[in-house]
Amino acid sequence: MLYLNDPYLREWDAKVQDVGKEKYIVLDKTAFYPQGGGQPHDTGVMVSGGKEYTVVFVGKFSGQISHEVDTPGLKAGDKVSCKLDWDRRYRLMRMHTAAHLISQALHVETGAFITGNQLGLEKSRIDYSLEDYDPEKLNEYEKKVNGVIEKNLEITFKNVSREDALKDPTLFKLAKGFPEEIREIRIVSIGDYDIQADGGCHVKTTREVGKIRFLKFENKGKNNRRIYFTIE
Repeated sequence: MLYLNDPYLREWDAKVQDVGKEKYIVLDKTAFYPQGGGQPHDTGVMVSGGKEYTVVFVGKFSGQISHEVDTPGLKAGDKVSCKLDWDRRYRLMRMHTAAHLISQALHVETGAFITGNQLGLEKSRIDYSLEDYDPEKLNEYEKKVNGVIEKNLEITFKNVSREDALKDPTLFKLAKGFPEEIREIRIVSIGDYDIQADGGCHVKTTREVGKIRFLKFENKGKNNRRIYFTIE
């Protein structure tokens, strides 16, 4: 999973390990992000023997990352040159970092935990648990987050054991926590503003995010709130 160590990697060479139903490709290494954790899958192309295969979906099944291509032809043992749709990936990286900044602001100001999220290219959403609903205060949080972005904080990551990570409950902003089978936890730090467990792709500094703008607030029932936001 090359994207874990270098989310800016756009092109790489790999070898086909397995092919299912002629179009589901498993590689020996990949920077294509599989759909999950609220982050959509990457798209892009694989090229082998002068033929181009468009990657239309990427998912993780039984611990393996599978790439669905638009046409059959690849076989186990083939060497492929891979290339991401970088504009799509980079915008999702900016959205992902923005989501962390927003979730931290909500957690600090209200104690809310994130109950769900979905990143998108045009807009993203965050669901969170909160009893008191005050749209005016949410507008204040938008200003605070944009203030943090302007500080141009560096974003770094490290891997720690599950046991060590669980010693610090502040690392887990998701209400549901991490699956039991994950034994090594990746910790993403945004300067000294936010530190949390996460397996997605982020930009290098907060200024790359741009500016966040809240689009809509929704009351989804008892203690369930939703924010839609975008980046500019």
